[in-house]
Amino acid sequence: MEITVVAAAREDASPLDEPLRVAHQADRLGYPEVWLGEGPTWDAFVLAAAVGAGTRRVALTAGPVAVSVRDPHGIARGAASVAAVTGRPVGVALGTSSKRVVEGVHGRARERPAATLEATAAALRDLLHGVPGEPVVPGSAFPRRHRPPGGPLTVAAFGERAISVAARYADRMLLDVVSPEQVRVLRGKLLAASGEAGRTPPVLAAWVPAAVDPDPASLTQVMRSVVGYLTVPGYREMFEEAGFGEAVALARTGADADVLLRALPEEAAATVGLIGDRDTVRARMDAYAEAGLDEIALVPATTGDPGGERTLTALAP
Repeated sequence: MEITVVAAAREDASPLDEPLRVAHQADRLGYPEVWLGEGPTWDAFVLAAAVGAGTRRVALTAGPVAVSVRDPHGIARGAASVAAVTGRPVGVALGTSSKRVVEGVHGRARERPAATLEATAAALRDLLHGVPGEPVVPGSAFPRRHRPPGGPLTVAAFGERAISVAARYADRMLLDVVSPEQVRVLRGKLLAASGEAGRTPPVLAAWVPAAVDPDPASLTQVMRSVVGYLTVPGYREMFEEAGFGEAVALARTGADADVLLRALPEEAAATVGLIGDRDTVRARMDAYAEAGLDEIALVPATTGDPGGERTLTALAP
């Protein structure tokens, strides 16, 4: 199983330049790839370019980027531009994001997100492989000047429709904050969808929170990333089955994150994360591999461990 690193994941209160420190550690320790997620704070392509300028060899993936916010040409242009200025392979990851981000931050309508994901993935399947001299998009009078960015096309998926899109168009399908049991189920769905599409199944990757020998601050950071999933279908049932039904019920009442954080036992973090000493975490990684995960993308806790150095050093390839 390949091990990569997520330098920028979800929004939190970590220092603004923390993604650059995480990426530096990943590059120094020999991880092959760094993911640069996009959110209200960072533009994924700008961050990828900065990481490329400050590291020696690590490959870059920008995203997931919200398909209701960015158009296919803009995504392909961003990846090719970063590849041109860094000399690195640059991949892109696509996702549907959320109403909170798409409508609340960008002021765009998040309508038919699955259909938009499919249309964007289908377009990028070609645009990411275009060569200089071709039109930048079909029918355009503007010629392409950049070479292909050289990285994979990733589709973030959990529901049936998104899995189908990944099976048809992606080089890699991305899961976020999942247990090994969920990986096993979702891999089965991906294999079935790939068979229907007549394609070799894409690589199956997952962003997984990680904290080796965590101190209280690191554990709290991981827990904050977990509480947001307590009301999400497919996750809430998993947490209920794991014995955290009281916290799920509280989340359904609309309780805020601080209340949920106090109500959710710390053991919940290990349900969908890599938490504990090195041997415990390695054993958990083996469980993900046995469930069918091809790539684990570490989301290292950085509160109490700047740059995720302790965790990334312990798990380095």
